[in-house]
Amino acid sequence: MSESETVGTPVGDARITWHEAQGTARSVLAVSHGAGGGIEARDLAALAAALPERGVTVALVEQPWRVAGKKLAPAPKTLDAAWTALWPALRKPGLSVVAGGRSAGARVACRTARELGAHAVLALSFPLHPPGRPEKSRADELTGAGVPTLVIQGGRDPFGRPEEFPDGTGIVEVPHADHGFAVPKKAPIGQDEALMLIVEAAAEWLVGLPD
Repeated sequence: MSESETVGTPVGDARITWHEAQGTARSVLAVSHGAGGGIEARDLAALAAALPERGVTVALVEQPWRVAGKKLAPAPKTLDAAWTALWPALRKPGLSVVAGGRSAGARVACRTARELGAHAVLALSFPLHPPGRPEKSRADELTGAGVPTLVIQGGRDPFGRPEEFPDGTGIVEVPHADHGFAVPKKAPIGQDEALMLIVEAAAEWLVGLPD
């Protein structure tokens, strides 16, 4: 069961779709989408389907530009402003909130984590650099999060392969997966296996976070 909530922000209405934990919830995982898609992304959908039964409430967050039906994401400062404005709604259950997202959403979570008091950051497909432009590194956003951070990254992600990340990065590789965690049909790992790897890595990490 899920329930949607509209939250006003200075840059338009955002939407949170709540997937409540079964039994006693231990935390909220708030995750947002990237610049090229919405909360229907395969990794976000897999987390929302699997984590509630493990005691984690999942809040899928749609940025105002997406709610408004626009095709292009706005500037980073606008994304950050919306995320900051809706943060109180994410804290309403009274639980620690782990900020997260995929791609551009992961960057937002990292940039704002310290200011908002996020318990930790889950970065899915963190775009370490534009494809083919490793010199345009965004590693400072990741390392500057200031809270425990886990990156889950596809092994063939053109925005940054796992081995390109700074030493000391907490990272889980999804073998053969691209930026959307899609794996080729000929890969030795199937699509369902890839998604289960993401779910298991996230669940184990969330349970192991300090209170």
